[in-house]
Amino acid sequence: MADLNLPILDLSHLDAGPEAAAAFRDRLSAATHDVGFFYLTGTGVTPELEARLHRTAREFFELPEADKLAIENVHSPQFRGYTRVGGERTQGEIDWREQIDIGPERPTIDDPDAPDFARLIGPNLWPEAQPALREVAIEWQEHLAGVARKLLRAWALTLGAPETYFDEHFGEPSTLLKIVRYPGSREPEPGQGVGAHKDSGVLTLLWVEPGKGGLQVQRDGVWVDAPSVPGAFVVNIGEMLEYATGGYLIATNHRVVSPRFPDDRISVPYFFNPALDSKLPLIDLPAELAAQARGVTQDPANPIHALYGENALKSRLRAHPDVAERWHADLLAARA
Repeated sequence: MADLNLPILDLSHLDAGPEAAAAFRDRLSAATHDVGFFYLTGTGVTPELEARLHRTAREFFELPEADKLAIENVHSPQFRGYTRVGGERTQGEIDWREQIDIGPERPTIDDPDAPDFARLIGPNLWPEAQPALREVAIEWQEHLAGVARKLLRAWALTLGAPETYFDEHFGEPSTLLKIVRYPGSREPEPGQGVGAHKDSGVLTLLWVEPGKGGLQVQRDGVWVDAPSVPGAFVVNIGEMLEYATGGYLIATNHRVVSPRFPDDRISVPYFFNPALDSKLPLIDLPAELAAQARGVTQDPANPIHALYGENALKSRLRAHPDVAERWHADLLAARA
């Protein structure tokens, strides 16, 4: 493991006594101040649950095309359901992957005075041909929500805030689970599985199919590989955590390079973010940390909003122009 480009942290150390917990928090702070990415072991996810998720994901993508297209995301104003290969974009360029997007299962908001981002609230689209997908997806999300909360409490302490700081400001989390397949590319040059980007929210926990590579992280202007590690998640922070810490913690560019045909790759990112109507306030950092804060990266074409719903809506409208044009043409016109 010594040749890996990202640090490895063991979450179970938080429960191994005060000294081990303090050491974990120090490593967590360093990893996300310096890199913004790390591997996380000790999450309590069992090999059985991993295997069931993997098997169920494979079975979904092996369904007949008609079964997958029956829940295509163009049928969902909330951008849920299946996205065919080439149906999502990053920085305006087509991503070469297929996926299903799963969010919190909630009723739609029928209120003309609701904010624009309330349109993202609603039900999921589940494949009738594969009921097992819903069961494993819910179990996976419930477990990772606990992991995410544990990490955020550890971060709060490292930042000089009360341990419950993020709990108090999150509200009911707005989560997103993506089950993704990257098909192999025959092109002579590596293809864009996902283009270079930073995540728009707070925290991402990524499960990668064992033995597979493709994820790359930008460190000091150089793209480095972040292959799968047995029993580990790849964890990264998003722009909202960079915003909340004034740039003390850093959101980092990353991308996925397409595998070579006939190989393919399954990955499952889980995004843990505040409620759509929640603002993540700036943390009053201790003086020694504030002195190391670099300020928030500003991209005039991609502003970071304190209100998470604005970030989420911005990302969805850009990533899925076909869904946006069908259901939210008025929002596109207002932002033109």
